[in-house]
Amino acid sequence: MTVAALIRSGAARFAAARLAFGHGTSSAMDEAAYLVAHALSVPLERLPALAATQPSAAGATAVQRLFDRRIAERKPAAYLVREAWLGGRPFYVDERAIVPRSHVAELLRDDLAPWIAAPRGIRAALDLCSGSGCLAVLLAGCFPQARIDAADISHAALEVARINVRRYRLGKRIRVVRSDLFSALAGRRYDLIVSNPPYVTAPAMRRLPPEYRHEPRLALAAGADGLALVRRILRRARVHLNPGGLLVVEVGSGRARVERAFPRAGFVWPELTTGYPVFIATREQL
Repeated sequence: MTVAALIRSGAARFAAARLAFGHGTSSAMDEAAYLVAHALSVPLERLPALAATQPSAAGATAVQRLFDRRIAERKPAAYLVREAWLGGRPFYVDERAIVPRSHVAELLRDDLAPWIAAPRGIRAALDLCSGSGCLAVLLAGCFPQARIDAADISHAALEVARINVRRYRLGKRIRVVRSDLFSALAGRRYDLIVSNPPYVTAPAMRRLPPEYRHEPRLALAAGADGLALVRRILRRARVHLNPGGLLVVEVGSGRARVERAFPRAGFVWPELTTGYPVFIATREQL
């Protein structure tokens, strides 16, 4: 069976099993391709060139085993292979932390970074609700002069963050700190705070597919309207921002809920490829 046939067969099996996607891929075909690339130890971008080739028997067996696990366990592919990509970079991930997929990463591209460049420059930044530490690593790449705090309430998630900080050799620039939002950050101020907090509503939590139930509930659930953490962040962020500093918060599909809850806030919603899932507020607006 060729590489292309393996991918097609995997996609057909995934569709028949009614798997859910959204942890780095958005379709059965993309998920199958991702798992084939990992099992065969080839970069994903090389798969088209290998489409007509036949993998070794060991390689084909490794692919089928991953397919079998994906269907039987209903785990996101990222947990099966212990890797997720965000902002063009690979990150280690396991069930201790949510699978990296933050929309904030799109703002950390060179062409969009001006959206979040504070007037005085970015010398200190905070990745709040850091999880696996992926946004802290991307912040370090986007703002090479900045010192960054990666804060999360979950000790287990921060163990994953430490792995990624070590892998990118950023231990001198990124401080990993356990904190319930700002509770352990007294006296610290930043030019930029980014946060991908939990924002799943209670009704949506009850409807989550099995794949999402493998992720820490703590990283997803955010009360009846999905804004429990957002409200807490907005109450305290001003104290931790330097003059001219910016707060960037991801809320997914919750823009309408945010605007109803804060009708006079005047937040900026930059247009991303996925719509308007992130808002930006200045210190002076908070």
